[in-house]
Amino acid sequence: MTITTEQVKELRDKTSVSVMQCRKALEEAEGDMEKAIIILRKKGGEMAEKKSDRSASDGRLFIKNDGKKAVVLTLNCETDFVAQNQGFVDCAESILNTAWEGGVEKAKEVAPNFINDAVLKTGENIQLGSIDEYSGETLGSYIHFNGKTATLVTMTGGSTEVAKDVAMHITAMRPTYLKSEDIKESDREAVIDVLKKEVDESGKPEDIKAKMMEGKISGYFKEQTLLDQSFFKNPETTIGKLVSDNNGEIVSFKIYTI
Repeated sequence: MTITTEQVKELRDKTSVSVMQCRKALEEAEGDMEKAIIILRKKGGEMAEKKSDRSASDGRLFIKNDGKKAVVLTLNCETDFVAQNQGFVDCAESILNTAWEGGVEKAKEVAPNFINDAVLKTGENIQLGSIDEYSGETLGSYIHFNGKTATLVTMTGGSTEVAKDVAMHITAMRPTYLKSEDIKESDREAVIDVLKKEVDESGKPEDIKAKMMEGKISGYFKEQTLLDQSFFKNPETTIGKLVSDNNGEIVSFKIYTI
């Protein structure tokens, strides 16, 4: 039978798959639109399986956050070009919305269906990374403009605006610790080993070396500890003071990277 341009256009509008693939699916389905959609989905699954051994080291991060609940999704693909593709974004948002409405396990269950469709549209290996759900009194989040780095901050008190500012700061400054009490002794010893050689080579008297070492250790960990860092929007204050001045307290943070 003859497949019309209108039929191809209708199928393409429903699936966003290429014109050639739509025409082939309609020909195989003998013009039956629903069967053609099933054929395309089946081909998407087959294509995803064939491409699954190809490296999916690129991708994007997606966050949905209402200030009390948040879901963070990592979706991987092969290239940044596809990471910016609307088909890839639609796939991610479908998984993210499923997690938001039905929970993380439900999203993991249905993700392969959305991914198979996206693979058919983009031609790349796409893999589900992580899906994390958060809840708290005050949640703040920030995704860097390229979608490769993001941060989720959990607070008590404060405001979502402050929490978002803190998330933005963390994304830019990459602290290792929340507070000084979180610094492990093994971390401290490792830093001392690195700095000791630098201090020993100074040729200073031992009492001066001891003071130098103390200053260097303190300076290093201050730069790595969130509450002690100078707020990047206003270096005159620290993150700890910014949060306490707004009647808040940071409970935890997590940095995500592609």
